[in-house]
Amino acid sequence: MPNRHLARSIAMQSLFEWDFKGTPTAILPAIIEHNLKEFSPDLDEKEFTEQIIEGVIDHLKEIDELISKFAPSWPIGQITLVDRNILRIGVYELKFSKDIPPKVAINEAIDLAKSFGGAASGKFVNGVLGSMYNEMQSANG
Repeated sequence: MPNRHLARSIAMQSLFEWDFKGTPTAILPAIIEHNLKEFSPDLDEKEFTEQIIEGVIDHLKEIDELISKFAPSWPIGQITLVDRNILRIGVYELKFSKDIPPKVAINEAIDLAKSFGGAASGKFVNGVLGSMYNEMQSANG
């Protein structure tokens, strides 16, 4: 598994655990540290994992509003924990990370959804992020 894909996987698993436990910010560093040690102690992209998580947390309100906008039939609390946190990473990378090309952000999120989500997760994530990307393209001219 390429380093950045693994880094995203660990970020998603950490955000999932944080969300599952009720979003207590104080335990997030311990969750991240545990997951990095557990799933990839030799990962070269630890900072990338931390950057994704910090970016999602820093922009959480706006990210969740965007998810709600582009998945109007699914209130944020009704989206599965896995899909919700994959979408959070995808929206963060699409909207706030200037280093990640949009198509990479979308494809990586779809790959995570196919690996960790349910049967329809890949299509759901693709639909939400694709709609967001299309609107961003329209707004940019």
